[in-house]
Amino acid sequence: MSTGERGLWLDDAAHREDLATFVERAMRLDDTGVIRLRARGERQVVAWLATGFDVLASRVVGGRITPADMSVGADALAAALPAMDRTGYVDPGFAMDSAWRGMLPPETGFTHLDDVPARVVLDLAQRGVALAKEYGSAHGPPASLLDQEVVAVSAGDVSVGIPMRCVFALTAMGFLPQAKTVDQFAPESVTPDEVVRVRVLPTWLRVDARFGTVYRRRGDPAVVLR
Repeated sequence: MSTGERGLWLDDAAHREDLATFVERAMRLDDTGVIRLRARGERQVVAWLATGFDVLASRVVGGRITPADMSVGADALAAALPAMDRTGYVDPGFAMDSAWRGMLPPETGFTHLDDVPARVVLDLAQRGVALAKEYGSAHGPPASLLDQEVVAVSAGDVSVGIPMRCVFALTAMGFLPQAKTVDQFAPESVTPDEVVRVRVLPTWLRVDARFGTVYRRRGDPAVVLR
Protein backbone atom coordinates (compact mmCIF):
# COMPACT_ATOMS: atom_id res chain seq x y z
CA MET A 1 0.00 0.00 0.00
CA SER A 2 1.32 3.44 -0.82
CA THR A 3 1.25 6.16 1.81
CA GLY A 4 -1.22 8.17 -0.25
CA GLU A 5 -3.96 5.56 -0.03
CA ARG A 6 -6.78 5.56 2.47
CA GLY A 7 -6.01 3.53 5.54
CA LEU A 8 -4.67 3.18 9.04
CA TRP A 9 -1.05 2.32 9.82
CA LEU A 10 -0.21 1.30 13.39
CA ASP A 11 3.31 1.37 14.83
CA ASP A 12 3.35 -2.19 16.14
CA ALA A 13 1.33 -5.10 17.52
CA ALA A 14 1.09 -3.49 20.97
CA HIS A 15 -0.74 -0.48 19.55
CA ARG A 16 -2.95 -2.81 17.53
CA GLU A 17 -3.91 -4.62 20.74
CA ASP A 18 -4.60 -1.32 22.48
CA LEU A 19 -6.93 -0.23 19.69
CA ALA A 20 -8.54 -3.68 19.51
CA THR A 21 -9.33 -3.50 23.23
CA PHE A 22 -10.92 -0.07 22.76
CA VAL A 23 -13.02 -1.33 19.85
CA GLU A 24 -14.06 -4.47 21.73
CA ARG A 25 -15.27 -2.37 24.67
CA ALA A 26 -17.09 -0.05 22.27
CA MET A 27 -18.93 -2.99 20.73
CA ARG A 28 -20.02 -4.21 24.16
CA LEU A 29 -21.83 -0.90 24.54
CA ASP A 30 -23.19 -0.89 20.97
CA ASP A 31 -22.31 -3.54 18.39
CA THR A 32 -23.39 -1.14 15.64
CA GLY A 33 -21.25 1.69 17.02
CA VAL A 34 -19.09 4.08 15.02
CA ILE A 35 -15.43 4.79 15.80
CA ARG A 36 -13.95 8.11 14.77
CA LEU A 37 -10.22 8.10 14.03
CA ARG A 38 -8.25 11.34 13.95
CA ALA A 39 -4.59 12.11 13.46
CA ARG A 40 -2.77 13.82 16.31
CA GLY A 41 0.51 15.14 15.00
CA GLU A 42 2.43 12.85 12.65
CA ARG A 43 2.74 9.70 14.76
CA GLN A 44 -0.44 9.34 16.81
CA VAL A 45 -4.05 8.43 16.11
CA VAL A 46 -6.92 9.13 18.50
CA ALA A 47 -9.87 6.74 18.51
CA TRP A 48 -13.18 8.28 19.62
CA LEU A 49 -16.49 6.76 20.67
CA ALA A 50 -19.78 8.45 21.53
CA THR A 51 -20.85 6.18 24.39
CA GLY A 52 -24.44 5.55 25.35
CA PHE A 53 -23.86 7.68 28.46
CA ASP A 54 -23.73 10.98 26.51
CA VAL A 55 -20.00 10.92 27.23
CA LEU A 56 -17.18 10.72 24.70
CA ALA A 57 -14.42 8.15 25.21
CA SER A 58 -11.00 8.27 23.56
CA ARG A 59 -7.74 6.38 23.41
CA VAL A 60 -4.45 7.34 21.75
CA VAL A 61 -2.35 4.83 19.80
CA GLY A 62 0.87 5.16 17.84
CA GLY A 63 0.41 5.34 14.10
CA ARG A 64 -0.89 7.46 11.25
CA ILE A 65 -4.03 7.68 9.19
CA THR A 66 -5.13 8.84 5.74
CA PRO A 67 -7.30 10.86 5.55
CA ALA A 68 -6.53 12.56 8.85
CA ASP A 69 -10.13 12.26 10.11
CA MET A 70 -12.49 9.38 9.37
CA SER A 71 -15.39 7.50 10.96
CA VAL A 72 -15.78 3.75 10.49
CA GLY A 73 -17.92 0.92 11.81
CA ALA A 74 -16.65 -0.64 15.01
CA ASP A 75 -17.47 -4.11 13.67
CA ALA A 76 -15.46 -3.57 10.47
CA LEU A 77 -12.48 -2.21 12.41
CA ALA A 78 -12.63 -5.11 14.86
CA ALA A 79 -12.52 -7.57 11.97
CA ALA A 80 -9.68 -5.75 10.21
CA LEU A 81 -7.25 -5.30 13.11
CA PRO A 82 -6.15 -8.97 13.34
CA ALA A 83 -5.27 -8.81 9.63
CA MET A 84 -2.73 -5.97 10.08
CA ASP A 85 0.16 -6.61 7.67
CA ARG A 86 3.90 -6.25 8.20
CA THR A 87 3.82 -2.55 7.36
CA GLY A 88 1.22 -1.97 10.09
CA TYR A 89 -1.49 -1.33 7.50
CA VAL A 90 -5.11 -1.87 8.54
CA ASP A 91 -8.04 -1.46 6.15
CA PRO A 92 -10.56 0.46 8.31
CA GLY A 93 -13.53 -0.43 6.12
CA PHE A 94 -16.15 1.81 4.55
CA ALA A 95 -16.27 5.47 5.52
CA MET A 96 -19.17 6.31 7.82
CA ASP A 97 -18.42 9.99 8.33
CA SER A 98 -22.08 10.99 8.09
CA ALA A 99 -22.88 8.69 11.03
CA TRP A 100 -20.82 10.81 13.44
CA ARG A 101 -23.08 13.66 14.47
CA GLY A 102 -21.21 15.39 17.27
CA MET A 103 -18.34 17.76 17.89
CA LEU A 104 -15.04 16.81 19.50
CA PRO A 105 -13.34 18.69 22.32
CA PRO A 106 -10.17 20.68 21.67
CA GLU A 107 -6.85 18.87 22.12
CA THR A 108 -5.29 21.52 24.34
CA GLY A 109 -6.10 24.27 26.81
CA PHE A 110 -7.52 22.16 29.65
CA THR A 111 -6.83 23.22 33.25
CA HIS A 112 -5.85 20.49 35.70
CA LEU A 113 -8.03 20.71 38.80
CA ASP A 114 -7.11 17.67 40.89
CA ASP A 115 -6.63 13.90 40.93
CA VAL A 116 -9.19 11.43 42.29
CA PRO A 117 -8.20 7.97 43.59
CA ALA A 118 -9.23 5.26 41.16
CA ARG A 119 -10.55 3.25 44.10
CA VAL A 120 -13.09 6.01 44.73
CA VAL A 121 -14.23 5.77 41.11
CA LEU A 122 -14.70 2.00 41.37
CA ASP A 123 -16.55 2.31 44.67
CA LEU A 124 -18.92 4.80 43.04
CA ALA A 125 -19.37 2.49 40.04
CA GLN A 126 -20.19 -0.38 42.39
CA ARG A 127 -22.86 1.70 44.14
CA GLY A 128 -24.18 3.02 40.84
CA VAL A 129 -24.63 -0.46 39.39
CA ALA A 130 -26.56 -1.53 42.49
CA LEU A 131 -28.86 1.48 42.17
CA ALA A 132 -29.29 0.92 38.44
CA LYS A 133 -30.40 -2.65 39.08
CA GLU A 134 -32.88 -1.42 41.67
CA TYR A 135 -34.31 1.56 39.81
CA GLY A 136 -33.39 0.98 36.17
CA SER A 137 -35.56 -0.27 33.34
CA ALA A 138 -35.16 -2.02 30.01
CA HIS A 139 -33.81 1.31 28.72
CA GLY A 140 -30.94 1.29 31.23
CA PRO A 141 -30.19 3.33 34.35
CA PRO A 142 -32.54 6.25 35.10
CA ALA A 143 -31.36 9.66 33.88
CA SER A 144 -31.54 10.97 37.45
CA LEU A 145 -28.84 8.47 38.46
CA LEU A 146 -26.66 9.17 35.44
CA ASP A 147 -26.86 12.93 35.96
CA GLN A 148 -26.08 12.75 39.68
CA GLU A 149 -22.77 14.48 40.45
CA VAL A 150 -20.92 11.98 42.63
CA VAL A 151 -17.52 13.68 43.04
CA ALA A 152 -16.82 17.39 43.50
CA VAL A 153 -13.40 18.59 42.35
CA SER A 154 -12.06 22.12 42.71
CA ALA A 155 -8.94 24.22 42.44
CA GLY A 156 -8.92 27.90 43.31
CA ASP A 157 -12.22 29.41 42.24
CA VAL A 158 -12.98 26.66 39.70
CA SER A 159 -15.08 23.69 40.73
CA VAL A 160 -16.81 20.91 38.82
CA GLY A 161 -18.97 17.91 39.65
CA ILE A 162 -18.27 14.57 38.01
CA PRO A 163 -21.55 12.88 37.04
CA MET A 164 -22.19 9.16 37.32
CA ARG A 165 -22.25 9.13 33.50
CA CYS A 166 -18.48 9.65 33.47
CA VAL A 167 -17.91 6.98 36.12
CA PHE A 168 -19.90 4.44 34.14
CA ALA A 169 -18.12 5.38 30.90
CA LEU A 170 -14.66 5.00 32.50
CA THR A 171 -15.44 1.55 33.85
CA ALA A 172 -17.38 0.34 30.80
CA MET A 173 -14.43 1.19 28.55
CA GLY A 174 -11.93 -0.55 30.85
CA PHE A 175 -9.80 2.56 31.26
CA LEU A 176 -8.59 1.68 34.77
CA PRO A 177 -5.66 -0.77 35.23
CA GLN A 178 -7.53 -3.40 37.21
CA ALA A 179 -6.32 -6.79 38.34
CA LYS A 180 -8.79 -9.55 37.55
CA THR A 181 -11.21 -10.08 40.41
CA VAL A 182 -14.59 -11.70 40.88
CA ASP A 183 -16.17 -8.24 41.07
CA GLN A 184 -15.16 -6.03 38.15
CA PHE A 185 -15.92 -2.92 40.23
CA ALA A 186 -13.96 -4.00 43.31
CA PRO A 187 -11.95 -0.97 44.55
CA GLU A 188 -9.08 -3.26 45.62
CA SER A 189 -8.62 -4.32 41.98
CA VAL A 190 -6.49 -1.19 41.48
CA THR A 191 -3.50 -0.08 43.54
CA PRO A 192 -4.03 2.57 46.23
CA ASP A 193 -1.89 5.10 44.37
CA GLU A 194 -3.75 4.82 41.02
CA VAL A 195 -5.60 8.04 40.18
CA VAL A 196 -7.72 9.64 37.50
CA ARG A 197 -6.90 13.21 36.52
CA VAL A 198 -9.66 15.81 36.25
CA ARG A 199 -9.25 18.68 33.80
CA VAL A 200 -11.69 21.31 32.55
CA LEU A 201 -12.41 23.91 29.96
CA PRO A 202 -15.38 26.26 30.35
CA THR A 203 -17.32 23.96 27.98
CA TRP A 204 -15.79 20.52 28.66
CA LEU A 205 -15.04 18.17 31.55
CA ARG A 206 -12.16 15.75 30.92
CA VAL A 207 -11.22 12.74 33.06
CA ASP A 208 -7.94 10.99 32.20
CA ALA A 209 -7.32 7.42 33.32
CA ARG A 210 -4.39 5.10 32.60
CA PHE A 211 -5.86 3.56 29.45
CA GLY A 212 -8.10 6.29 28.08
CA THR A 213 -10.00 9.52 28.59
CA VAL A 214 -13.67 10.46 28.86
CA TYR A 215 -15.16 13.86 28.04
CA ARG A 216 -18.49 15.37 29.04
CA ARG A 217 -19.85 18.54 27.53
CA ARG A 218 -20.56 21.17 30.18
CA GLY A 219 -23.60 23.41 29.93
CA ASP A 220 -25.46 21.65 27.12
CA PRO A 221 -24.38 17.98 26.90
CA ALA A 222 -26.85 17.28 24.11
CA VAL A 223 -24.60 19.30 21.77
CA VAL A 224 -22.25 16.29 21.75
CA LEU A 225 -24.82 14.28 19.84
CA ARG A 226 -25.96 16.89 17.35
